Amino acid sequence: MCRSIKTLRRAEEAATTGELEAAARQYVRKISGYRTPSVRNAEAFETAIAEIAAASDRLLGALGVAVEDGPDRWTPSTTPRVRARA
Repeated sequence: MCRSIKTLRRAEEAATTGELEAAARQYVRKISGYRTPSVRNAEAFETAIAEIAAASDRLLGALGVAVEDGPDRWTPSTTPRVRARA
């Protein structure tokens, strides 16, 4: 797995819709090779993000993980790896 891919959900907490969207955006950026799409490709980029977020929601539901409406709560200071360095 690529080292630059971050864990976007903590196992001890419910996932949020913002975290699902952030993970989907990270995946689409990685797979497409573009951080931001061109104007011509923006719609396809956003559609892919929505579809991947929906698939992620279904996956977490099947795994029994709660998904709440809300923003992405991920910050670098809350990850175990960063806390270990502090």
